[in-house]
Amino acid sequence: MKFPYGLSDFATLIEEGYFYQDRTDRIPLLEETGRQLILIRPRRFGKSLLLSVLEHYYDVNRAARFEALFGSLAISQNPTPLHNQFFIMKWDFSLVKAQGELRDIEAALHQHINDRIAKFKIDYSAYLTLPIEIHPDNSISSLESMLTATSATPHKIYLLIDEYDNFANEVLMARQKDYE
Repeated sequence: MKFPYGLSDFATLIEEGYFYQDRTDRIPLLEETGRQLILIRPRRFGKSLLLSVLEHYYDVNRAARFEALFGSLAISQNPTPLHNQFFIMKWDFSLVKAQGELRDIEAALHQHINDRIAKFKIDYSAYLTLPIEIHPDNSISSLESMLTATSATPHKIYLLIDEYDNFANEVLMARQKDYE
């Protein structure tokens, strides 16, 4: 049996035969909990893997792979009506440089979000009838354009944010060092 230390991609674990502790039976509980969830657990406790499970479970583009990925897991016996019904937007703040001047951090954050919106535009182009405009210096405007394009479809966006705590801690620590 292969153990997935450091792997957090759900599809890789399932398709390559890594050990996976099935907790998919909790997906209905997550849906019942509310619209905004913040998962606070210590490092190496599977937060990124959980986000990957949710990404694969809810993504409309992965509907054809549902049986291959989830067929042997608990959720396949009774999937929720929301499975494979969303456009997925995933932000990984560990990829955002959180050091330097405030304007550099802000530019890095705008760039990351714009990069994710550009990927979204490609991933869901078959569903989109309105254009998505990318504004290089203003990811909020890019996000508004994406939301407008998405509103013309029957699908909603499921936003997954990974490593938000790492990013926030890096920014706060950098600011604290500035004051020492």
